[in-house]
Formats: sequence, C-alpha cells, structure tokens
Amino acid sequence: MEVKGRRPHVLAVPYPAQGHVMPLLKLSCQIANRGIKVTFVNTEHIHAKVLATMHGDEEQRGIELTSIPDGLMPEDDRENFFIVTGSLRRTMPGNLIDLIEEINCKNSDEKISCVIADIAIGWILDVAEKVGAEPVAFLPAAAAGMALILHIPKLIEAGNLDKNGTMMQGELINLTDEIPSWRRNELSWSFLGDLKTQKIFFECCLTAEQTAHHAKWLLCNTFDEIESSACKLIPKICPVGPLLSSNNLKSSTSGGSFWVEDTTCLSWLDKQPVGSVIYISFGSIAVFSQEQLHELALGLELSGRPFLWVVRSNLANGLNAQYPNGFLKRVVEHAKIVEWAPQEKVLAHSSVGCFLSHCGWNSTMEGLSMGVPFLCWPYFADQFHNQNYICDMWKIGLRLKPDENGLRSRHEIKAKIEMLFDDHSIKANALEVKEMALKNVSESGSSFQNFETFIDHLRK
Repeated sequence: MEVKGRRPHVLAVPYPAQGHVMPLLKLSCQIANRGIKVTFVNTEHIHAKVLATMHGDEEQRGIELTSIPDGLMPEDDRENFFIVTGSLRRTMPGNLIDLIEEINCKNSDEKISCVIADIAIGWILDVAEKVGAEPVAFLPAAAAGMALILHIPKLIEAGNLDKNGTMMQGELINLTDEIPSWRRNELSWSFLGDLKTQKIFFECCLTAEQTAHHAKWLLCNTFDEIESSACKLIPKICPVGPLLSSNNLKSSTSGGSFWVEDTTCLSWLDKQPVGSVIYISFGSIAVFSQEQLHELALGLELSGRPFLWVVRSNLANGLNAQYPNGFLKRVVEHAKIVEWAPQEKVLAHSSVGCFLSHCGWNSTMEGLSMGVPFLCWPYFADQFHNQNYICDMWKIGLRLKPDENGLRSRHEIKAKIEMLFDDHSIKANALEVKEMALKNVSESGSSFQNFETFIDHLRK
C-alpha cells in the first residue's frame, strides 16, 4: 500500500517455468501501465532466456527486469521440477530479502510495498511480511483447481483422499454442478503409478492451500462468466483475466517467451483461406514418442487441410522430431512448421479455424479469447480438467481419444478434425465465449473493475 509521498512499488516473482512467467509478466505490464512501479524477478537462468527473446523490447514495457540466483550449479537439471523447487525453497527467501533491501536503500520513496508471488512459490510471501510489504498471491491456472486444493482437508477427512492425495472412494470428486468433476487421473497432483512424484506435487498443493489463506489477495487469470461457481468457493479471489499480451504490451513480441518466435508464420497465414488452418501447439513442457509424433503428422496429412505446427527442438522426448518418410515433401504446399510461434497473434488470425492444444490454462484462455474451437490433447496435471471445461461445460471443443495402446491414431486425428470443422455449433459457442472474454477486460467488465479495485488499493 502507498505511504504518503511514496510511489507504490510491486515486486513480482513467478515460478521459473514459461507457463508461469508469461501470465505474471502480462499482469505486471498491466500494473505498470497504471503508473505503478514494477520490478519483475526471474531466476538468473530464466532471466537470460527471456532477455534473449525480447530484442530490446524490455524497456518499452515499463517494468524493471532483474534476477536472483536459483541456487543450482550449471550442470544441474533445471527441467526437473523437484530439483528446481527444492533449491528455490532453500535459497530464494534469503536472496529476495537481499534484493528488496538493496532496492529500498536506493530510493526511500519507492520502497517495495507489495510482493506478488506465484502460488507455486507462495511461501516467499513470508518475506513480504518481514519487509513490511503486502503479500499477494497469483494463480496462473483455473480457479477450479484452487477450489479443489482448498477442499483437500475436507476430502481427506471424508475419506475421499488419503494423505498422499490418492482418491480413496468413489470414482469422482464433485464440488458443484457447474464445475466439472475430477476423475482419479484428472487431479492436478495425480501421477498414477508414480507415488513419489505424486506425493511431492500433493505437498506443493497443500502449501498452496496455506498460501491462499495467508495472502491478502489472490489474483487469478480467469473471469466470472466461465468460472463463477469456482470463484465463489475461494475467499479473497480477484479474477483479472483473460490476461492478454495484446491488451498490455507495446512491443512486437509476446514477452516472457523462452523461445524466439518465428513470425514468418504470420505472413504464411495471410495466404491461407479464412477459417481453414489447423494450429498445433503443445506448450513448453509436453513431449511425445516418435511413434506418436508420426501418427500426428500422418493424421494432419490425411486431413488435407493447411496446418501450422509448433515443433519444439525437444518435443520428441527431449530430441529433435523425426518425420515420416516423405512427409515434409508431401505437405510442403499447405504446411508450415516452426519451433515457436507468436501464439496470440496466430490465434487471432482470421485463417485459423482450429487449435489442437495440450489445454494448458494460458493456451486455453488465449484460444477462447480469440474464438477458436479446440481439439484437446492434455498432457498432465490440470490440463485434463481444463479439457472437461472446454468440451463439457463451454462446448467449444472435442477430445482426441487414445486407443488401447495409449496412442492418438492418425485415423482418430483425421476424424476429429473433420468433425470439428463440420460442427457449426462449436464455432458458434466459441464466438460467444470470445465475446464474454473480451467484454470482461473492457471498461464495463468485471475483470477490468476487479483490477481497478486492486490498483486503487495499492495507491491508498
């Protein structure tokens, strides 16, 4: 909160993964656009990645980007959630206190007055209180997942879950009729067959539950119309979504990306018929076997439709993808393959008619904000429940179902592409949800008003 004569100063700290950095950076830019000073703190490793893709645009964003060590050695595996989180837990509080003291000493009129922490590292809000700053949590995922986490103590008490988060009785967990139920494999911490991993993720969820009670505000990248029932179950929640780069940033790049965006795909899209293109992207984490990538490639080819496919250099279980023999030559006239794309601009393009997605929450919010129907291929964690929202509640997409071997076959992919493009009701629903999303970030929208209330609070 603002002290008379001082300018409010927000310190924003994301968890070091792209799906966490990007939405908090969008929110931070929006805060800075209201004249509030923002310092955005990445780990040194992530800071270098982000700067490498910004091309000098960071100065246009109105925020100061800085970094702290992650406590790891150069040879340590920074893709390993447990190694990274364990190191951050040990080193981040002390590093943040040192950074805040350094900032506060430089300018007594711009001392840190608020710390916004990603819910995944919410324990750093203890640092906020130690330095006299207001503790605020940021939820980059759906409100439904947070509502479930807040119900964990009751679910354990009722015998629905054991102490490791395994579902004990019944086949579903249901909070309200307006929130899709969770099956065993759809719990955000569920790793069936890997109890050690599940236990660690479950412990993180229990910590997030404590953070939600500790924080003064819980800012969430969602909006009331699509998650009103979930929001009602979460005290202190402040829906401010959808968080879109196009609303907040002056630069030509999305901001927060760990990969350089290949913008040549936009001129390629310009040459395609309206509503004809399949856009395929599985986010920054998902990986697949070569066999599954071959099935996807052949399914896209069988569809006969133009497609834009984001193929990261590590998509094939950490290796470069190998395509079926002759595939690239056969599809060259109607396909574009890039390592990374400016996703919001792609989804907003009139030629895109379908989004084949892993259903990460950022991608979900971007896709529905652009009115693009989904083909759903969730990979892990909350993505399965997001799929239920997309297909069952909002009715703006279809599932791609695995066969008895766990593969999405070329025939399933081709069939669902045809079904989606032929289903005009799904497109109509997608456009209706788009209208709701954009209304929420307009001046008359609830997310806009919620955000203004938060800004006014920071200035008091």
